[in-house]
Amino acid sequence: MAYEFSLPGRTIIGENALEASESYIKSFGKKAFIVSGKIVTKTGLVKKLTDYLTKWKIDFVVFNDITEEPTTDMIECGVKAYKEEKCDFCIAIGGGSPLDSGKAIVAMTKLDGEISDYMGISIEGDFPPLVLIPTTAGTGSEATKLTVITDTKKNIKMLLRGESLLPDLAILDYKFTLTAPKSITAATGMDALTHAVEAYTSRKANPLTDTFALSAIKKIFTFLPMAYKNGEDERAREQMVLAAYEAGICINNSSVTLVHGMSRPIGALFHVPHGISNAMLIRECLAYVLDGSYERFGAIGKAINAADDKATDKEAAEAFLDKLTELCKACEIPTLQQYGVDKEKFNELVDKMAQDAINSGSPSNTIKEVKKDDLVNIYYKLW
Repeated sequence: MAYEFSLPGRTIIGENALEASESYIKSFGKKAFIVSGKIVTKTGLVKKLTDYLTKWKIDFVVFNDITEEPTTDMIECGVKAYKEEKCDFCIAIGGGSPLDSGKAIVAMTKLDGEISDYMGISIEGDFPPLVLIPTTAGTGSEATKLTVITDTKKNIKMLLRGESLLPDLAILDYKFTLTAPKSITAATGMDALTHAVEAYTSRKANPLTDTFALSAIKKIFTFLPMAYKNGEDERAREQMVLAAYEAGICINNSSVTLVHGMSRPIGALFHVPHGISNAMLIRECLAYVLDGSYERFGAIGKAINAADDKATDKEAAEAFLDKLTELCKACEIPTLQQYGVDKEKFNELVDKMAQDAINSGSPSNTIKEVKKDDLVNIYYKLW
């Protein structure tokens, strides 16, 4: 069987990665459209970027209207601003929301219609150059051909994809993540773990994604609690940036499965941050499908030393779930109830959420066959 494997056009990793990217950024154009959010701007990270652009004599305009989860309305505003300012390339800096928005904005500067028209269609075209600079360790957007945008008219999170959405340049410097607060560190770190575990246990897993997935999983179980406990732990931050990138490569070339499929509707309808809703779901979802491949889940258990080589696959798989529960506790992941989600309203929307999850296609990649009724059962188990 043949496998296709895609990566960003170029990736620069390590301290001073932004400074080292000068020649590449200069080659992309004369005026940059910087996509970010107000929180990232307040941290001073956007200024760090613009100081370099000024030094390199590259003009720019800052569009920092991306808040939490990007919407079709935000993308529309971004496209309008990009065209009015006559920019010729885009740099997105921040967490997954600005990075995903940057992808959608460059695409829609060239494509007809609205971004929502492209759900279920491969997004392809000759788009302006795109540079992605993550300031969190988790979403992996800097490594993927995927973008998640909320359709405000239909109230659903759209998973959009296309090889042309891969960035021309990804810049990874762990120092950009040092300002991330504990809540963001936990949410994005659990998102990265979900990416890696789902990619490894997906029907679309392949030998290369297996290598990246296990590497990311081992790093996250070791270093996420350390980064959560002490945000200034540079080694933990550095390892988490690498893990997030590895996990992003995994979902780009394998797929997400049940957890992400069920997570998006919770985010769209109850405005729970994506990484947190993944973390709320992950144990119940994986427990439900564990018998689909004790071998795969057991391999994870052994990789993180939750079980030794003498353990059976089933024992190692169950030990992995126990370690997963410990990790969620260490990162203080809330339940739906603790987060403030109304149980009655949640129950009213379970059927819609299950159908939206099925429609996304992600659950069909799960190593064990799952149907809508299974998803309904899992949603109820969250209480």
